[in-house]
Amino acid sequence: MMSSQAIVFLLTSSLISWASTAFGAPLHSPNVVVITIDTLRADHLGCYGYRQIRTPNIDALAADGARFERAYTVVPVTLPSHTVIFTGTYPMLSGMHDFSANKLSPQQPTLASVLKQNGYATGAVIGAAVLDSRFGLNQGFDFYYDHFDFSRLEESNLDEMERPGNVVADLALDWLGKNSQKKFLLWMHLYDPHFPYRPPEPYSREYASHPYDGEIAFADEQVGRLLRFLKERGLYQNTVIVLSGDHGESLGEHGEKTHGFFIYNATMHVPLIIRLPGKSVPLSVHDPVSLVDLMPTILAAVGIEAHAPVQGRSLLPSLHGTPGALERPLYGETFLPRLHFNWSELRGAENAKFHFIDAPRPELYDLTKDPGEVHNLISEKKAVAEEMRAQLTGLIRQYSAGNEMAEKTRLDPALMERLKSLGYAGFSGGGDPGVSNHNLSDPKDRIATYELISDATADSQHGRYPESIEKLKAALKTEPQSVPVHYLMGLNYYRVKMFPESVDELQKVVLASPDYALAVFNLGMAQAHAGRIDAAIGTLQRTLQLDGTNFEAAFNLGVAYLQQKQLEPAAQAFRQSVAINPDFVRGHRALGETLMYQNKLDQAISELRRAVALAPQESGVHASLAKALAAKGLTAEADEETQRAQQPVPK
Repeated sequence: MMSSQAIVFLLTSSLISWASTAFGAPLHSPNVVVITIDTLRADHLGCYGYRQIRTPNIDALAADGARFERAYTVVPVTLPSHTVIFTGTYPMLSGMHDFSANKLSPQQPTLASVLKQNGYATGAVIGAAVLDSRFGLNQGFDFYYDHFDFSRLEESNLDEMERPGNVVADLALDWLGKNSQKKFLLWMHLYDPHFPYRPPEPYSREYASHPYDGEIAFADEQVGRLLRFLKERGLYQNTVIVLSGDHGESLGEHGEKTHGFFIYNATMHVPLIIRLPGKSVPLSVHDPVSLVDLMPTILAAVGIEAHAPVQGRSLLPSLHGTPGALERPLYGETFLPRLHFNWSELRGAENAKFHFIDAPRPELYDLTKDPGEVHNLISEKKAVAEEMRAQLTGLIRQYSAGNEMAEKTRLDPALMERLKSLGYAGFSGGGDPGVSNHNLSDPKDRIATYELISDATADSQHGRYPESIEKLKAALKTEPQSVPVHYLMGLNYYRVKMFPESVDELQKVVLASPDYALAVFNLGMAQAHAGRIDAAIGTLQRTLQLDGTNFEAAFNLGVAYLQQKQLEPAAQAFRQSVAINPDFVRGHRALGETLMYQNKLDQAISELRRAVALAPQESGVHASLAKALAAKGLTAEADEETQRAQQPVPK
């Protein structure tokens, strides 16, 4: 009797052997290239039958490998979807349901960490800040080019939270050129099809009436650059190439403009193309597959066994042309409505024929007759719905592993501000994603309100505060207790210097959500500007109790103490700010100046020297250091710093 381990070994060996024979014998240690194109619908590519676009490079790759007709994301949001891709696990295990207040556990293996352990050079170039390394997906990468400056909050810098595809490709090719003599993993992430759709010339002109397609055509050009590089360097034949969307785009279907709110197939269905090493033949795979399967598939293709906690399955049987080899219901979810608005989450199960969505008012669609998911069959096919509900319950139970692995983090003010600039809700208005609650509002009933809030957020991000306030007032008519609406309203009033009104709105938020650290922080700031210094001191102290990493809260607490002429508590607060962030220039300068007023000159000079070292271009820190040096009697050095303070700032 053969053991189960032996059977698995033989099956794995035969699949890897098949990859060698069916696609031509690969050379030693295949390279791996993963290309993810953000917000890419499958039905907007030429190789999937779309005729209003030119995507010659993606089409050529599909003609040289396997094109999956029915590939689906698990989550229609960029960060959790890429987490699924690179860990081979579901959000119920990883804990990455969303971007907000989550970081991938360093204990969780990634595709990059496994390949690195097996001698691969690993590099990634990222197109948007929502995949910044602070979320943890850089694990295992020798080179992870994110480099987004979260400290620059001015609206004029919003575009710096994403980089165009040609820049991503430039950086990717540069890294590849330096590492092409090794076996390598390269991940190139193209963000361009993401809203707002602003393709460069000539695509903006050619696709003026449908700019989303223009963004895709521009991304296709960058894919072509990478593929040509691989061919010119003789790397193409020995490289596993995976091209995938991370999620789709609703484009107005079901009332949703973009993605993340619903789990209809407008946002769950993605293109997936896999090319294995060697001589290949075009193949169209019709089995429904999940992006959770990509990590184990890539590992199997390079001869590495996937170990727990990987939950996906290798797609090599489907590439072998075995219909139904991976037949199983596929899991999908969105917790965006729950986590940011305290409306119900959505979870679903999908097979080759039906899509079941568990919601306060559940939905069932026959995909063979109704691919647009317009006619809800829940009352007509109750037996099918109950069967699929049971399958969904089984999937959740199967892929949950007790405590989720993600590290919980606080909502960094600069980070949340930046993610809102990319169209992501940066709020904390919901509850525990591990506990389903269908007593909450059905997202279907809140889509108009959600889009209104999204528009108000965009207005606010671009300085259109009066327009944003009016839209939020309209949203309050249907959602009078909404935490994110009152929060956004409070921020808008703050920015137009209506500080008492800002305080009123933010107090409503904190009353409803007392542990919402970012709201508490902004309330403290509004109170300070409204002249309520005693209240501001208490609120900022509460902020630091909730989030000991908020150095801005510590700094502004020090400023509030100074307004009360309490020098020692001010110095302690400034000292806390630089203990949290040792490179915080304003904190060092404020601490130095406060110590100078206390006649602690040696300590003051030390802090101000640190500020000068961190920001030698800032005249103010030189002037402050000059005053401290002069007070100490170090006249010559004080004169030098005064001269530096008077020098023109280089442009």
